[in-house]
Amino acid sequence: MVNKVKFGCLATGIGTLPDTDAGAACRRVFRHLKDIPFWPQLPKRSPKENMYLQFSEGFPGITVENDHIYAEKSDDFDSKLEKVYVAYLENRPDDFAVSGDYAAGLHAFVSHKGEHFRFVKGQVTGPISWGLVATDRQQRGIIYDETLGDTVARFLRLKAAWQEKLLKSMTENTIILVDEPYLTSLGSAFVSIPPERVVNLIGEVLCGIEGISGVHCCGGADWSLMMRLPTDIISFDTYNYAQSLGLYPDDVIAFLRRGGTIAWGIVPNDEETLAGETIASLNDRLGEAMAPFTRDGISFRTILEQALVTPSCGLGLLSSEAADHALYLLTGLSEKLRQRL
Repeated sequence: MVNKVKFGCLATGIGTLPDTDAGAACRRVFRHLKDIPFWPQLPKRSPKENMYLQFSEGFPGITVENDHIYAEKSDDFDSKLEKVYVAYLENRPDDFAVSGDYAAGLHAFVSHKGEHFRFVKGQVTGPISWGLVATDRQQRGIIYDETLGDTVARFLRLKAAWQEKLLKSMTENTIILVDEPYLTSLGSAFVSIPPERVVNLIGEVLCGIEGISGVHCCGGADWSLMMRLPTDIISFDTYNYAQSLGLYPDDVIAFLRRGGTIAWGIVPNDEETLAGETIASLNDRLGEAMAPFTRDGISFRTILEQALVTPSCGLGLLSSEAADHALYLLTGLSEKLRQRL
């Protein structure tokens, strides 16, 4: 699946913001990102808005202790597991909605449905990362349990489908990114999951998204593996890990040739680093990151036409002022790049 949309370096965000008030967070988003606003995740507002807890609501056997997620086979586990599978088989995502208690930013965001946007963007935590953070009592990720691992993917597919349906009340043009930070650890001594299982589980979530879908990882990853997925967008931390994508020039070029989009996370989300950057310096750094892919028949213009620009990752750990500055640099860079088109 590749929706051949030429975003032409439009800007959007990744997920988190430092606000504790959902209305203020949405106003910040709409002020800066008029073409592709995203709904803000607000972990400082509540621990429930942590990217893992946020999508835990309704999973069978879930208990939370000191922000740690456990999945245990309790007395009613089988009936709750059956509920997930029935909703999955009958395509009933409304059975697993995310409440305002867990996603105040999302519910505040969709209250702006009367306005006009080219696209709106959402995000859901991916099954590999979620299934590693949610563990049994022996601290083993439930992704390693074959039944529970499959359930995680189907459960998150329902969450993504429900979210997409909600966002479509604002515009038909929706983007949902599957956030997979733990892809950086695949193949290490700490995370041993066969590549085919990774592709199948993430693919399960992506196939529940009818509109534009993508995968985000804020570190180095096996991008050749990710480009085997039915995804329209590959989103990555360009500022810190540009070289990681550069290791896979043939895969990237093939992805671009079939109409895929790269979301270049070029604005840093570290406050000290951010203070030293300008629109011009980020433009130069992005050009260097894109350059390796122009050597085999892909023009620089094509890369720009099939690009989004974003922060390197979420902005939730920044101060309010720094978050505004990051979004100012992001939109300024987007405008500069779009002038070249």
